[in-house]
Amino acid sequence: MLLYRLLISLFAAGVLLKRPERPYWRARLARDLPDQGRVLWLHGASNGELASIRPLLQRLTETRPELQIRVTANSDTAVAMVTGWQLPRTHARLAPLDLAGPTRRAMKGVIAHVSLESELWPNRFRLCPGPVILLGARMSAGTARTWGRLPGLAARTLAPVRLALAQDAASLDRLTALGLPAAARGPVVDLKALYQPPAAQTPDEALRAAFPRARTWLAASTHVGEEEIVLDAHLKALRAEPDLRLILAPRHPRRAEEILPLIAARGLTVARRSTGEAPDAQVYLADTMGEMPLWYALAGRVFVAGSLTDRGGHTPYEPAHFGAALLHGPDTRNFTAAYTRLAEAGAARQITDAASLAAALTALSDPEAQAALGQAAQTALRQEIDADALVGRIVDILPPPAPA
Repeated sequence: MLLYRLLISLFAAGVLLKRPERPYWRARLARDLPDQGRVLWLHGASNGELASIRPLLQRLTETRPELQIRVTANSDTAVAMVTGWQLPRTHARLAPLDLAGPTRRAMKGVIAHVSLESELWPNRFRLCPGPVILLGARMSAGTARTWGRLPGLAARTLAPVRLALAQDAASLDRLTALGLPAAARGPVVDLKALYQPPAAQTPDEALRAAFPRARTWLAASTHVGEEEIVLDAHLKALRAEPDLRLILAPRHPRRAEEILPLIAARGLTVARRSTGEAPDAQVYLADTMGEMPLWYALAGRVFVAGSLTDRGGHTPYEPAHFGAALLHGPDTRNFTAAYTRLAEAGAARQITDAASLAAALTALSDPEAQAALGQAAQTALRQEIDADALVGRIVDILPPPAPA
């Protein structure tokens, strides 16, 4: 642990020096935690990890109404997102740094700690007075090699884990090799497969009229270098389908100003969501945050971006939930298991460039073909454990309610 104490101290110093404001320091050093009684502490790195566990949180608040649920994240935007859910007895805040002192303060009243995906923190796990649970755990081969250079630290970190539900069998095996107790191995589950869109976030009549589902496609969460391919594909597809509509949703909406010239250079008309322009152009630039469920609901075909560059691809679960026909590039390493299942079932179409993307769009112009491929994706991505069963496994691990 000596080496880890040195490394985490250096890391913590770097984090704090980047943001010297007092409230941030107090949060990261666990100086602002109120006395909340019995607390279930759940931690995820950022928006992507935490967005997937909203249905679980809802069920936990109903199943264990005596508990306060503390949700921590490493980013302000994730804290704001969870706060906006307004779930009962659920409090979101920035995660304390994994230093011994702040971690001990943060553990006051904690009965168990739930950690999402790749968040493995030695002090947090070691000092938790109750069971540690890993949900959607992810351990890549490269990360496993890094932990393997510190076998003692890895074993001590994983020893308190009572239940580990990994994203894929390979991650579970790597965790076991690093010291996860054999009794803690649970079923494979990808938390993102439990996605449920916000009930209030549905397209209004004006949007539905502007974007007929069978004639609308979405380029979801595009990155630098992908917009050109998407726009060139749209131009090609328009020759076969002149009334085709494109919703272009960049991963980072602040990039809208650099995307607009790319659209103009191709002679395409454009309307921007952020400025309230009427959605009557050939390209609708969805340059806002948090509205992706609207675009998934409107599009019969979805290109899942981040897969034509070196980003590893984005989640197929969300567009599959809406029954969209899925298209993606070759780089899908962030969701290897999910895309493998899609490929084995023939439930998605892989493309490599503008020509193949345009060809795939044209081949899926028929509404029945879109619906069939969307249904195939839903079937392929179905998990072996649902949200209710998953909550049941967690509750079985938690300490029982305190006597009245």
